[in-house]
Amino acid sequence: MEHADTALTPHHLQLARMFAERSGTTREPSTCAVREILDRVGDKWTMLVLIALAERPRRFSDVNRAVPDISKRMLSQTLRALERDGLVLRTVFPTNPPSVEYELTELGRTIFEPLTMLVRWVERSQGAIGTARDRYDTSPE
Repeated sequence: MEHADTALTPHHLQLARMFAERSGTTREPSTCAVREILDRVGDKWTMLVLIALAERPRRFSDVNRAVPDISKRMLSQTLRALERDGLVLRTVFPTNPPSVEYELTELGRTIFEPLTMLVRWVERSQGAIGTARDRYDTSPE
């Protein structure tokens, strides 16, 4: 099945070359920085937490309310991982009890340009994806 609008662009080719170069190295896949970071930013909780922090800094409970289906344990793990990666800054205020606030770093804010492009792609493609899923789900094995 050939589609006229699926010709390889320079972006396709560049990404394919980058993947081939990284795959040809002697590194174990688990130590590939690109894979590791893509795993993090591609995680649904990471994206939702980053989006929750997009407008303003928030306390833990506020982030939890903004992402209501995340468990406190998973939220804590996600925030720690984002802090470790330099995408989120954790500030502890000397109150009694201490209060903690999370906010995006400069690096964390840079994710929204590619994320916005990805969300726009999803919006444009969701009908075609739904059709493909229906076709797949109803086709005989």
